[in-house]
Amino acid sequence: MGVLKSDHVYKLLQITGSSSRSSDNAVEAAFEKASATVKNIEWFQVTETRGHTEGGKVLHWQVTLKVGVRVED
Repeated sequence: MGVLKSDHVYKLLQITGSSSRSSDNAVEAAFEKASATVKNIEWFQVTETRGHTEGGKVLHWQVTLKVGVRVED
């Protein structure tokens, strides 16, 4: 049986996703795009949510994330 490694070091990236559908969709868009080019993403934290409104309706969401990327041994 292998030894479990629980101590990790992470690099933080900040990314922003956008969507006309929802804040959740903006998070998913940001995460999916980042995952295509960055490996070892292990967690994220939403740090800011904002949007564009017009005529009393939300037209667009922007969500900024801190993304934890595990630094390889």
